[in-house]
Amino acid sequence: MDYQTGLALALPIGVGLAGLGCGIGLGNAVRGAMESIGRQPEAHGKIQLTMIIGAAFIEALTIYALVTVFLFMGKIGA
Repeated sequence: MDYQTGLALALPIGVGLAGLGCGIGLGNAVRGAMESIGRQPEAHGKIQLTMIIGAAFIEALTIYALVTVFLFMGKIGA
């Protein structure tokens, strides 16, 4: 197997794992925020803002993985 075949097999697996990790991370973040708001409803503004910022960072990692896949896709056909 040459590197192009390995890359063609690894890229979809890698972006799939990145998406799975993102989903798990976002689920944990939202669950924690909802539990915190349930315990301290008066602080929901700060908790929600922090959760949204954290979710943006989690999503950014997935977008980086997707951009990397697109960059390496150019190496498959070469």
